[in-house]
Amino acid sequence: MAVVRMLIAAALVVCPAAARAAKPPNVLLIISDDQGWTDFGFMGHPVVQTPHLDRLASQSVVFPNGYVTVPLCRPSLASIMTGQYGFRTGIYCNNPPDGVPRTKTHHLIQQVPTLPRLLGKAGYRSFQTGKFWEGKHENAGFTHGMTGEGDRHGSRKGLQIGRDGLQPIYDFIEESGDTPWLVWYAPFMPHAPHNPPERLLKKYTAEGRSPRLAAYWAMCEWLDETCGELLGYLERRGLAENTLVVFIVDNGWIQETGPVRQSVGWFTPKSKLSPYDGGLRTPVIIRWPGRVAPQKREELVSSIDLAPTILRACGVEPPPEMTGVDLLQVIAGKHDIRNRPVFGEVYVHTEVAVGEPAKSLVHRVVRQGEWKLILPYDTSKPAELYHITEDPTEERNLAKEHPDRVAELTQLLDRWWNPRE
Repeated sequence: MAVVRMLIAAALVVCPAAARAAKPPNVLLIISDDQGWTDFGFMGHPVVQTPHLDRLASQSVVFPNGYVTVPLCRPSLASIMTGQYGFRTGIYCNNPPDGVPRTKTHHLIQQVPTLPRLLGKAGYRSFQTGKFWEGKHENAGFTHGMTGEGDRHGSRKGLQIGRDGLQPIYDFIEESGDTPWLVWYAPFMPHAPHNPPERLLKKYTAEGRSPRLAAYWAMCEWLDETCGELLGYLERRGLAENTLVVFIVDNGWIQETGPVRQSVGWFTPKSKLSPYDGGLRTPVIIRWPGRVAPQKREELVSSIDLAPTILRACGVEPPPEMTGVDLLQVIAGKHDIRNRPVFGEVYVHTEVAVGEPAKSLVHRVVRQGEWKLILPYDTSKPAELYHITEDPTEERNLAKEHPDRVAELTQLLDRWWNPRE
């Protein structure tokens, strides 16, 4: 059966040459904000309901073993746009060093190839909504957007996308006419403030359940509702068939529920800003009707894979700086990544020195197959090795029992993370 599914997928995937010959697809990139990788119906959560994303997953290729490069908003979003790691682009922390204006770092996104910039050269219009961080939307090559030069992580109006409806996106699509488009839908959801509609909050409120957890879970469903509205609009407008839909989360979240806050943002130490799967792991969804057959894939994939995948689907060859994998070729059985490692880098929230990533680095991470190594940059601290399939919450450090595995994965990390190359 596996061989049959591979042949079917191969038959349904359009090669880059064919994509150029056909009408270029529109692209809808949905990026959830601060959501745990388990917190979806299609990922098996016993309480959180996400019927619209569940339906999308049923129509799509789902990679449940996806990873972002950094468990922090700004550098994670930048890696999605650029298809590169933070130590390559220089975007690896949320904030510049104390005393350095944010505008002094906007040249970083201006000087590297980005998904909207490359699609723009191919005739696409593009619209940035929600989280962005890089100043005005033109800095990353978007033709249209909701963020201005002085905004920290999106303008106030832009960050209300989804919470206050989706009309700006609908207007952009209508104005695009027959011109192909890219929509960057990165709503401030389920990100705090966790202030869902009362009807959803009541649904998740239960005796003995933390009010904070109920509010967070309700936010997850509210995000799902907005995704359903957007996908429903595409169907009503007859655009769904020629729209490539990609879904990912920018970084993880595990809601803190205790009486005393343990972090700056009420998330647990093993989620956002951490090297654990609670901070780095995300499902990745790809829907392209008539081109890829719905299926579940167990291969490890990375957020740096999205830009080259989307570009090739649109008939654009990615530049060599984008070292990620074309996931459509993986789906088609033309690229075997079963033994491929995926990498992560974990930094402090506020950069120590511009252009010197090692000074802000806390951990390097690699997962290959069932094994994951977390290597502190401070060599006085112990390495952590986990067998992810048997220990998905990373409770049992097996580094002492498997020194050869630690050495092997350390070599992979050293070959990968070298900002001086």
